[in-house]
This record gives sequence, C-alpha cells and structure tokens, in this order.
Amino acid sequence: MKAILLCLFFVFAGASVASDIDTSAPTQTVLRFAVLGDAEPKPEPQFPNLAAAVADINKLAQQQKIDFVAGIGDIAHKGSLIQYENATPVLQQLTMPFYPIMGNEEHGSTVERFMQFANTWNKGNVTLTSPSYVLEFEDVALVFTSPDHGRDFNDSGIAWIMQQITQLQPKPVLLLVHSAQTGVYPENAEKGIRHKGFSDVIAQPNLAAVISGDLHMDMDRVTHSKQLGAVHYLHIPALERTKIPDESHHTAMFRVFSLQSNGLMQVETYQTSVQQPLKRHAYQFNLPAGK
Repeated sequence: MKAILLCLFFVFAGASVASDIDTSAPTQTVLRFAVLGDAEPKPEPQFPNLAAAVADINKLAQQQKIDFVAGIGDIAHKGSLIQYENATPVLQQLTMPFYPIMGNEEHGSTVERFMQFANTWNKGNVTLTSPSYVLEFEDVALVFTSPDHGRDFNDSGIAWIMQQITQLQPKPVLLLVHSAQTGVYPENAEKGIRHKGFSDVIAQPNLAAVISGDLHMDMDRVTHSKQLGAVHYLHIPALERTKIPDESHHTAMFRVFSLQSNGLMQVETYQTSVQQPLKRHAYQFNLPAGK
C-alpha cells in the first residue's frame, strides 16, 4: 500500500507557453527544484555525469535557493547492487534533500533494495516510507509516483494517483513519473504507460504537468517540452546515455523548475559544467488557477 509523505496543443522544443500572466507585476520565486534524469550507466557502473550534475546543482544552490532535487528513476541499471553502491556516494554529495522514484531499471531488483538505498542517499535527513509519495507546498503539490512494474501501473497504482490528485484539488499538481503515457513523444511512441486508467489521471483539472524521463532523448534533436490538451509534458534527459534519435551524440543535462508567485513555472535546462542555462531549451507555463 502506498503512503503519502507530506512535507512542507503541440509546441516545438525550446518554445515557451504562457498566457494570462502579468509579467509587469513584481514577482518572487516561491519554489525551485532540480530534476535529474536516468543514470543507469553501462557497461561500467561509473557515474561521471551524475557527479558533474550534483556538483553543478550544489554550486547553483549557492547562487539561488534550491529547495530540493528530484530523481526521475533509473539510477541503477537492472537494480544491481554495484550500481546502487557506486551511485550512493555521488548522491550523498548533494547539499539539499533528494527525492527519487523508481524506474523500470530499479524493478530489475526489489522495491526493498530501492527503499534501502533511497534513504541512505539523504544521509538520514529525509525518510521515505514508500516509493510513491507527495510533497505539498502552499502553491503547488508534487506527486512522486513509482511504477508498480516496469514503467507501468496496476489498478491499485492508478487508484493511488487519482486519490492524491483529487484530494489536492483545486491545488495545482505536478506529476513525476518515470515514463509518460504512450504516444506523448512520437520519437518512441510505443514506450511508456499503457494502463487505460491513466487517461483519467490526465483529465484531472488541477494536473498542470507530467515530468518524466525514461526515453533518453537528445534535447537538441527532439521535441522535449510540449502541451497536449491542458497538460504540459516535460522530458528530463538522461545523464549517462542518449538513445533517441540515436546513440551518436550525448550531452549530459539536467533541468531546474522555478515557480513564481504569479503562478508562472519557468523551466531551465543546464548542460553539466556550463554555468548558464541553455536558452534554446527554456520553457514556461502557467499553473491552473486555484489552491
């Protein structure tokens, strides 16, 4: 049974979507968090790009407050012990809380192994009691949802997601899942969540965005951020390997989400070891009105 942790249209890649926002009014950042994509290196269990991203985020946090870091799944290839063990000292270097979910790779082993290591990554500062949980803030809630098997859900998993989102209404929700539903990213349209009940999740009026990884897409050669209906989809690129559209070129990147007091969510993309965000991958959207 999954527990709750309570704390505190198509568009082209790089485009921005925002409407009904008064950009002339003074605003302040009310929440900022970074998201790390798939690591799961192979064949060697080494994490150089994950380490570079952690160092960059720590440095960025000295310049602007970052509340926490999220992990979108697939840290340990096939859930192997050596991958978990080698990733752990890297993730323990983060100077802020780290909130991960499982991916299909973690399901190569057990939920118990994931939970054991997920709680060591925070060095005791954060205790997770379930692989799926909720972080709720004044202006938005984040629903972290690990798949029940592979990258998909059982009926009980879909019911849990629905319960969290509906209980939070009308507060805007960001849904963090390892993989978006099939068809969202035509670059690999067959890969993703297939459970029919996920369509009910997407239909919830307070769902603002789905944040996912899994596809290992090259940000420069795909449409990575888009709006479909009322929901925005944000792809988090893989840190250690690129697969789509091919494996010929890899650039390690991570993304940073900054919520403004006027309801505008700004999404920036950073290349590891590059100090400034990449303007070509900037994206923004409005949260649904109401709390």
